[in-house]
Amino acid sequence: MNPFQTPIEYLKGVGLSRADVLKKELGLATFEDLLRHFPYKYIDRTRFYKIRDVEPELPYVQVIARLTHKELLGEKRTKRLVIQAQDDTGVMELVWFQGIRWMEKALVPGKAYIIFGKPTFFNGKAQMAHPEMELYTPAALLNKGNSTLQPAYNSTEKMKQFGLDSKGLQKLTATLLEQYAKDIHENLPLYIINRFKLASRATAYRNIHFPEDAAALNEAQHRLKFEELFLLQLKLLRNKVLHTQKFKGNIFGTVGNLFHEFYHHKLPFELTNSQKKVLKEIRQDTQRGVQMNRLLQGDVGSGKTVVALMSMLIAIDNGFQTCIMAPTEILATQHYATIKSLVGDDFIEVALLTGSTPQKARKVLHQRLESGDLKILIGTHALIEDKVQYKNLGFVVIDEQHRFGVEQRAKLWRKNAIPPHVLVMTATPIPRTLAMTLYGDLDISVIDELPAGRKPIQTVHFFENQRLAMFGFMKREIAKGRQVYVVYPLIKESEKLDLKNLEDGVNVMAHEFPLPDYRISIVHGKLKAAEKQFEMDRFVKGETQIMVATTVIEVGVNVPNASVMIIENAERFGLSQLHQLRGRVGRGAEQSFCILMSNQKLSYDGRIRLNTMVKTNNGFEIAEIDLQLRGPGNIEGKQQSGVLDLKIANLATDQELLIVIRHVVEDIFKVDPQLGLPENQILHNSLQEKGQGLSWDKIS
Repeated sequence: MNPFQTPIEYLKGVGLSRADVLKKELGLATFEDLLRHFPYKYIDRTRFYKIRDVEPELPYVQVIARLTHKELLGEKRTKRLVIQAQDDTGVMELVWFQGIRWMEKALVPGKAYIIFGKPTFFNGKAQMAHPEMELYTPAALLNKGNSTLQPAYNSTEKMKQFGLDSKGLQKLTATLLEQYAKDIHENLPLYIINRFKLASRATAYRNIHFPEDAAALNEAQHRLKFEELFLLQLKLLRNKVLHTQKFKGNIFGTVGNLFHEFYHHKLPFELTNSQKKVLKEIRQDTQRGVQMNRLLQGDVGSGKTVVALMSMLIAIDNGFQTCIMAPTEILATQHYATIKSLVGDDFIEVALLTGSTPQKARKVLHQRLESGDLKILIGTHALIEDKVQYKNLGFVVIDEQHRFGVEQRAKLWRKNAIPPHVLVMTATPIPRTLAMTLYGDLDISVIDELPAGRKPIQTVHFFENQRLAMFGFMKREIAKGRQVYVVYPLIKESEKLDLKNLEDGVNVMAHEFPLPDYRISIVHGKLKAAEKQFEMDRFVKGETQIMVATTVIEVGVNVPNASVMIIENAERFGLSQLHQLRGRVGRGAEQSFCILMSNQKLSYDGRIRLNTMVKTNNGFEIAEIDLQLRGPGNIEGKQQSGVLDLKIANLATDQELLIVIRHVVEDIFKVDPQLGLPENQILHNSLQEKGQGLSWDKIS
């Protein structure tokens, strides 16, 4: 048995009550969890101060002092433990507001301690709240002198009540390594370790927690980052190999009449080279006899829907039905309108199925679907209801897939005996490294050029004192016959948040802003679907000139005549969301504009976001900066996949390492797809130990 799978309560010094706190507060349930709870920083503990030399501006200090007196003060909520500590130069007061019973019992007056913490001063006297305490012994002092870097661990107030502050976690980790370091076995082949000059796994774990010096720490971090990213890529690419072996796919052998008719006579513009390249990749995928599982990335307005439609026409030419599943009625309706406008009424039947579809229309739709007469169905999650049955579903398009749950997606490809080919589309550009991890077992296509004739959107940043200039610009654009979006972060005024809100904005535009002849559409998440659609339709038809909305319009609104996007409190939105909102304009031939309104006071990150938006329209460049600012866990709802449970590697800073590792793992599977060679047996065992991870359908 692997000792690191042992429940944490069996580690010396833990017990049931501490184990319960470790599980609830930090999710540390086993020895392995504790081993992989890495320090978040390291502190130089070689220097000792005399109490008289302690100053309030010091970030932390370490002193050796004897405890002289302790007492409990206050009652209930104000209760605190106060202990006097003295050296040969002065007295310092130590205070605890949490974990009082534990500390009162553990600390003994008359004994000397090594005291470490952040100093403060009160009435001219040095104080330290919740310091780390270690009984002074020559051995303890020697340990401080030999180890320049002391680990600091994340803890919580609840844990501190049980003595599980950083120091407490350090002691438990030391106990674990002392007893079980010999059981930390290798999980990478020797040829990989030698090629990349990696530290041994056991050495890396010792030095990540208790580094001998800075060089040893760097070696440990490199080894553990390499291991983490390597095993992640191994799992993802192994799933890709298994998928290829397990899931056979329908072969689309011909490019037939529908495709040629559309391409030569109905397509209203020339395809970009990027679009042609992606169509070729999809065409090759659907001829291999293996179920296609491809991600299509493309910036807002890059023409993903046309590529999806033409791929669907190939499927239909080969006798199969197709569908597009979108996360919202607005987006599904938009896809329906776009495709209907491209194919016309006499070319091929296209149907829409959402929660708003009347029962009578549903019945007819179900019948035509089961008979095979209906070839293109567009809808929301209504497509995966059990009553929706296809005769021969061969090609599925999933748009903005991160908004669907795993089971929702899986139900769709189970609608056919042989799983349909799957094309996943996203309008949110994903940094290369993130795509390699989150979508590591999908093939990836990118549309990275806009259709001819599209002008880059001009973006400007206005502060609150430039609001009149913004209103004047709106008036001039509307006078040219254009339309305007105004997006607010809130619907109503909030006592907690000092942000602009939609209701006040409408009031200003309707009464104070002199636009008596202009009409306003209002769209937000609290409206019923029919009300939202009514307001959208008014704007689409040009009956209203201004759409005031929340971020509900982030995706799925296509109004070529809308040329201005105004985003209130733009500093409060993420880069990805700002880019999506900006993409609602710039869809026609006219010059479009985006105005980012903000307060005068901006945080460092807020300023970078707004400056980035002004500087570039490139979604992939924006996504890279977003990754740097926010980290991978917060972009695109990534955590739902479970793939990015990274403990030490960082996709924002370890990009080069990840790319190298990806190529190495790809080369391994080219030579040994089953991981059956003797030198790769250790990799096979590592996968078995961790489980095969997510199957392909959980990521597609």
